[in-house]
Amino acid sequence: MYKYETHLHTAETSACASAKGAEQARRYKEEGYDGIFVTDHFFNSNTTVPRDMAWADKVELYCKGFENAKAEGDRIGLKVFFGIEYTYQGADILVYGLDKKWLLAHPDCDKDFFRFHDDAKAAGALLIHAHPFRQANYLNGKIVLLPEWVDGIEVYNSGNGEESWNRHAEWYADEFGFRKTAGSDNHHLWVASERLTGVFSEVEINSPADYRDAFFADKITPAYPAKKADEQ
Repeated sequence: MYKYETHLHTAETSACASAKGAEQARRYKEEGYDGIFVTDHFFNSNTTVPRDMAWADKVELYCKGFENAKAEGDRIGLKVFFGIEYTYQGADILVYGLDKKWLLAHPDCDKDFFRFHDDAKAAGALLIHAHPFRQANYLNGKIVLLPEWVDGIEVYNSGNGEESWNRHAEWYADEFGFRKTAGSDNHHLWVASERLTGVFSEVEINSPADYRDAFFADKITPAYPAKKADEQ
């Protein structure tokens, strides 16, 4: 089994994070992970990127956390992949399979989720609804579900303040027949090791496309916290 973090933020790009990209890479290498996906908050959420910049400049800044993590990952032998956490009316969607070149070719893709969805899917992206039942002040009390617009559900998120929110996500996935993932939603180095999670994969992942293919081939299993691969 291989283990990958699917939901991670960097201080370079996510305003609510304190861990730099290179620091995150080193942490996960020490924890024995095979790879990580950097999924920083996009322009429609809690980003460090100024809203009033030219699109190309915004994209350059947005990718800094990932690029710093990848440079360190390449140095120490950890695979680092690019992802996005795209927000629509309180729903946070993890997107895998796009890259800087795609973002540069799709200016203002942060403005219309449904157009973004169609364009991203046309490019082969995988969309996962993160922590769908989280309740927090920044969500203004809303729970927004998009069952026709996502490929799967993050059924365990270590950043959730209540375990019931994870149980509700598991129920939602079961009721709608969604495939499942998990992620730490890690913003900080001080998150305890036993809280780190992600997914186990039966196959080695060398690109976001590999992750998508493994996901749809049912070779991905949520890695619930404090459990080993042989306990899943």
